[in-house]
Amino acid sequence: MVEITELENDAAVDALVAEWEKREVEKVKQTPKKTTTTTTTTSTTDGNPELPPQVAEVASKSTEEIMAELNKLPFFMNDLNVNDNDEERPEIEALKALAYDGEPDEIAENFKKQGNDSYKAKNYKDAVEFYTKGLDVGCDVKYIEAALYLNRAACNLELKNYRRCINDTKECLIRQPKNVKALYRAARAYFAVELYDEASQILCFAVSIDDKNAAVNALLKKVNEKIAYIEDLKEKKRKREEERLKVQEDLEKALEIRGITSIHSSYGTDTIGDSKLHLEEAHDIETQLIIPTIIIYPSVDEFDVVSEVSELTTPMELMEMIMDRPEDYFHDGKHDNFKPKKLEAYMETQDGGLVKIPKKSAINQVLMSPNPKVPLFDNILRLYFIPKVDSANWISSWKKQDALAKRI
Repeated sequence: MVEITELENDAAVDALVAEWEKREVEKVKQTPKKTTTTTTTTSTTDGNPELPPQVAEVASKSTEEIMAELNKLPFFMNDLNVNDNDEERPEIEALKALAYDGEPDEIAENFKKQGNDSYKAKNYKDAVEFYTKGLDVGCDVKYIEAALYLNRAACNLELKNYRRCINDTKECLIRQPKNVKALYRAARAYFAVELYDEASQILCFAVSIDDKNAAVNALLKKVNEKIAYIEDLKEKKRKREEERLKVQEDLEKALEIRGITSIHSSYGTDTIGDSKLHLEEAHDIETQLIIPTIIIYPSVDEFDVVSEVSELTTPMELMEMIMDRPEDYFHDGKHDNFKPKKLEAYMETQDGGLVKIPKKSAINQVLMSPNPKVPLFDNILRLYFIPKVDSANWISSWKKQDALAKRI
């Protein structure tokens, strides 16, 4: 099978060029000198002879300019599809025709060689075009078509056209089922799109053909490491999910034993942050419930958030903790009656009403009481603290239907 080969480095190219130049010099030395007639040469002001006009014209140009001029000549052109001043040139059309001169296999081989040259120059898009033209010839020679597909797959791999690369390797393998390079390139494409199982299967087949192939073995090791890493992540995720479900199950059991309920509502939980209802010891249902709490001050339209409140905490303890503030707070005209002794505590009942709760009773006693039933909302404790002087007006303005409308 014909393969794409590349020179190792620019030094190799330089060596080849140097050798060619050396041979050209030797040819010149070995050429017999002809007797010429003496001619008079006009000298320039510095004593050197003047160059013929054509030579002088070239000598004054840079290498880039000379190459540009050469590229206008048909046999030096890089692209036969480019017209000079938008005019068709017969010599170029003749060269185009030459590309299709010969038997189909010869034409396909010619396009393959041009593709190989473009590949070596890393002009992968041009190489793809040449290999495609070679395939379009339809020479029906398996080893030539296999090489064209294989080489085009290499280009598509470089261009990150992974699906096209895979398709090309499949076509190559149809013609050469044990082509290890095609298997390797297909595996690289599958690896690039994170289809690691497919890559592993292909590489294992390649190893069964050639178990000494260093590139195949290296990629197989890399693929297997990736698969192992992903499996490890999946296992960790599975265990986390298993633990989460067990924690949730134990929490629900703890609430059930205590007779505590929670209602879904539209109150929202965005103000509570990441705090969640949980047991002090995740799997011990007899340990304390830790409850995120919102404390609402309806008389001034304010609220506080306490991320963790033990079920054994009393409303008075919460009042004393929250109202531990500078004296200025209680003399600003809004919070004059916010001292703990002047505050009352209320909670919303399951039927939408309000109930005053003892300030010195533990929260869980209220939550576990069957009558009246006081729930949590979205697993959050909602407490209303209001000055005693304002409580009557607030209670009279409370509307059950508005409270029930917020239940989900």
